[in-house]
Amino acid sequence: MCRSILSGVLVASSLFSGLEVWGLEFTADQILKFGRQTQKANLYYRDDRWRLEHQSMGPVNVTIVRKDKQLMWLLLSRVRHFKTLPYDPAQEPKLSEHLEGEVSREEIGTETREGHPTILYEVTVKQGGQIDVYYQWFATDIQFPMQLTRKDGSWSVEYRHVKLRPVTDYLFQLPVNFQPLEELEPPKEKES
Repeated sequence: MCRSILSGVLVASSLFSGLEVWGLEFTADQILKFGRQTQKANLYYRDDRWRLEHQSMGPVNVTIVRKDKQLMWLLLSRVRHFKTLPYDPAQEPKLSEHLEGEVSREEIGTETREGHPTILYEVTVKQGGQIDVYYQWFATDIQFPMQLTRKDGSWSVEYRHVKLRPVTDYLFQLPVNFQPLEELEPPKEKES
């Protein structure tokens, strides 16, 4: 009897400890606003990596960020080239309930966004000597921040059509037929 209870506890603990290893994986439409500009992208996210498929007409069609490799790839699909840049922590999506540097959080109300029950918070953040105040809509059913907006309206990020599901590794790899952008650049002349 004791042996079967111990076996049950071990099986349950291994199942639940496995849940900790599995991270956040999802797809969503991301709408980023800063000032008068709006950028829309399809976001594919898995803990230490994410892919943004930009919906704007700029030269960069896709951005792949790999924290595990400490780099970012900018894909220029029309010319089948990519540019490698160092990882920039400022580019990481703000996906946790609590924000870095958070000093206070006040619940303002509740709202339903895209079918998800959310709690609207006013969050005060202090980084360095600067204090910023944000509104955050946090979906309680999927434990996900649906929107984060600076109180002054100068910046916001919103996620729509959020689907928690596995995301394939293929999306976080360089396409095989892409070449480094450096190969397009003319060779630098030596100084005499």
